[in-house]
Order: sequence, then C-alpha cells, then structure tokens
Amino acid sequence: MSENRQPTAPRPQTLIRAAVALSGWVALAATALPGGSPLRWIPVLLFVCVGPGSALLYPQPGMLRPGARLEALALAAPFGLSLAVLTATSLFLAEAFSATAFLVSLAAFTTVAAACPGLPLPAATRGAAERGRAKPVRRR
Repeated sequence: MSENRQPTAPRPQTLIRAAVALSGWVALAATALPGGSPLRWIPVLLFVCVGPGSALLYPQPGMLRPGARLEALALAAPFGLSLAVLTATSLFLAEAFSATAFLVSLAAFTTVAAACPGLPLPAATRGAAERGRAKPVRRR
C-alpha cells in the first residue's frame, strides 16, 4: 500500500526559525572578510543586536497577532543586547574574551533558543483576549 504524498513546503515559522538559528553562524563567517568592510560589520552588528532576542521571542506556538508581533520586535533588541552584555562580561571575567569566542557563544545560544518555544508575550495576548469577551456587569 503505497501512498502518493506530495512534498509539502515548510511552514513560514520553520523558515524563520532556521534563518534566526543560522544568523549567528553567518555573522561568524563574516568576520573572515577584510577588516573595516561593511560586509563584515553589518551582519555582526545586526546579529548581536537582534539575533538572540529574536530567537527567544519569536518562535511562538502559532502565528502572532499584529500587537504581539510589534511587542516581539520591540523586545528583541533589548533582550539581544542584554544577552550580548552577559556573554561578553562572562568571557572577560573568565579572561577568555575574543570576537570569535563571543560570536560562537551567542550563535550557539541562538541556535538552541530558536529550536525551543518562544517566551510568552503576555501583554499582547492578554489585551486581545480581554477585548474579545464582554465584561460582566456587577449588580448591587
């Protein structure tokens, strides 16, 4: 009994997760380019600023509503920069800081975080749920 299964295209969410997971490794590969080149520092800067934060926030169980997408976008940079500062501080304290060690640590974290479900976004989902149902009327 053979089934004729058509190959299905991956869901957009899966493609986004894969892109976020690979972004750190692309930034690491960009460091092999000549110094001072925009092709070297732009991917690194973009990854360090929003890569780890996007990996933490985006992989939500289902498509995000516009309010939740805006919340995730607004929180991605502070989360990413916070993780970058924690990583850099840890490497400095261990006296092991280098650009390669820094990017490898962040890229590995981002790859693992992109495979896990995202952190919940309570403000956007709570506001949408409260608007959807009627408030009970209190009687005295």
